[in-house]
Amino acid sequence: MRALLKGAVLGLLLVGQMAQAATVLVVGDSISAAFGMDTRQGWVHLLDERLKKEGFEHQLVNASISGDTSAGGAARLPALLAEHSPDVVIVELGGNDGLRGLPPKQLQQNLASMIDASREAGAKVLLLGMRIPPNYGERYTTAFAKVFDDVAAEKSVPLVPFLLEGVGGVDALMQDDRVHPAVEAQPLLLENVWPTLKPLL
Repeated sequence: MRALLKGAVLGLLLVGQMAQAATVLVVGDSISAAFGMDTRQGWVHLLDERLKKEGFEHQLVNASISGDTSAGGAARLPALLAEHSPDVVIVELGGNDGLRGLPPKQLQQNLASMIDASREAGAKVLLLGMRIPPNYGERYTTAFAKVFDDVAAEKSVPLVPFLLEGVGGVDALMQDDRVHPAVEAQPLLLENVWPTLKPLL
């Protein structure tokens, strides 16, 4: 009888440990949704493989949607936090705000609210920065880029200054639309993210 009870208790403990496995939630746009390729080729899937390879038991949830803006991400986040209870939230949004010429101030407010909501839910946050082509002029381009630095400083969160560092503007690493990274660029995106993400795990 005692052996049965011990076995039952051990089973419950193991189930509890599985239920409490840490979760990394990625909230992004097409760059994290692996637009134009098999999702298994995207940097987020490569991150999942890296986690396993390095012995992390984190579950990775990719909640990225092509075309999403910071406003869309901010609207979706509360339900995602409630459903997944993440330990780490990676915010990769803003590119579509810039391509649509939306006000940088609005982007800043949305990113800040996502950071606040994530922290209130007990999660650490990693912010991935973005840059845009100079189509809207130097003033807008500079103001857009500055948003990520300002939010990271204001909220004291780690920042990858430019997710596409070493990729953006390199034709061989971009898809034909010159907006989305190609398959060949995905390992580089992971390398841009990993050194800043790893200490949060």
